[in-house]
Amino acid sequence: MSGGPRWDRRRVLRTGAAAFGGAGAGWSGSALVANGSATAAPADGRTPVVGPSAGAETVPVVGTHQPGVDTAPQAHLALVGWSLRAGTDGTGLIRMMRLLSDDAARLATGTAALADTEPELAAHPARLTVTFGFGPRVLRELVPAARRPGLTDLPPFGRDRLDPRWGQTDVVAQICCDDPTTLAHARRMLVKDARTFAEVRWIQAGFRTARGTVPDGTTMRNLMGQVDGTVNPAPAEPDFAPLVWAEGDGGDGGFAGGTFLVVRRIRMQLEKWDRVDRVGREVVVGRRLDTGAPLTGEREFDEPDFAATDRFGFPVIDPASHIARARSADPGERFLRRAYNYTEPDPARSSGEDSGLVFLAFAADPARQFVPVQRRLDQLDRLNDWVVTIGSAVYAVPPAAPPGGYVGQQLLEGIESVTTGESSPS
Repeated sequence: MSGGPRWDRRRVLRTGAAAFGGAGAGWSGSALVANGSATAAPADGRTPVVGPSAGAETVPVVGTHQPGVDTAPQAHLALVGWSLRAGTDGTGLIRMMRLLSDDAARLATGTAALADTEPELAAHPARLTVTFGFGPRVLRELVPAARRPGLTDLPPFGRDRLDPRWGQTDVVAQICCDDPTTLAHARRMLVKDARTFAEVRWIQAGFRTARGTVPDGTTMRNLMGQVDGTVNPAPAEPDFAPLVWAEGDGGDGGFAGGTFLVVRRIRMQLEKWDRVDRVGREVVVGRRLDTGAPLTGEREFDEPDFAATDRFGFPVIDPASHIARARSADPGERFLRRAYNYTEPDPARSSGEDSGLVFLAFAADPARQFVPVQRRLDQLDRLNDWVVTIGSAVYAVPPAAPPGGYVGQQLLEGIESVTTGESSPS
């Protein structure tokens, strides 16, 4: 076919044409798409049906933070971990993040990504957020020391039974959405556009209770039936920011507004849990199944009384219970939980499936906040008889993309000549 040159999306971005409507434009969108409703034309020619406004809701970028951290958790998760390909240097990583940031910015506002072959699937954002992070190897090899956030690999924990296929990766994207179709489309776009620079190491899918099933703000339940995440800092609390945002990290301030993400894939041995009666389950965790209240209280958010004893003089809350071991007298040993349930077919198991929790935790300093808590649980926790961690990773989550820029720009700017050499072995 005769005519001018073909312009695909990579060519547009590389030549700077994305400045007319690229990442910077998408990140500032905060309104409902299509005036809060979505219209579909039925195939039989009947009057178009106006869809629910929830599908048109968007999550704006607030301040310097990426969305998806202090955002109210959406119903569905796709956590994508990439290993950079051999020879992907600083230039390659920057190009990758330009592409992915542009995708995320557009899709989050209900706008199709450039050269999207299925633009109709992007029309209902349903609170879609994409949150990017970099693993320790990327920081060590591609981020100048003056800008490098203080992130190291998590220490080993004795009870972990880590499966290499769920291990550390170089780049991660936490994709969350209230609609699974929108989520699947966003995941596919990101995976396609990262293919030149990185290979997918794993994709961890997760879910919570569907939106509208319970009132907003209700604590999620895990697949063991327990409320999960009662003790969680809220954005409105004064200590939320110092617990979550690493404002002073990163040397010259390039990480201000960022945070750190801990990923733990926790398998639940539900076949064994099925044999525990209701009383036993409550003793193991230290909370009531029906209300989520501590065994010494009546309501979920009642403060547990670890000194209380029963008529025989025994502690009402077992000192080895999960809530007793997770609790600390140090208020700094807290972090933001954003976990999701998972269930996958597994014919090798008697139940035919593998179920558990994709545990996500955001903290300003994982070594200071997360590691001490996990060490206590590793040493002693009644729940350890029914759960085992099979995957573990940690990431630096940069601040939001600057206007017209890409996520990670504050850390990566000017590293075009730096190369990682070999592809990630993890």
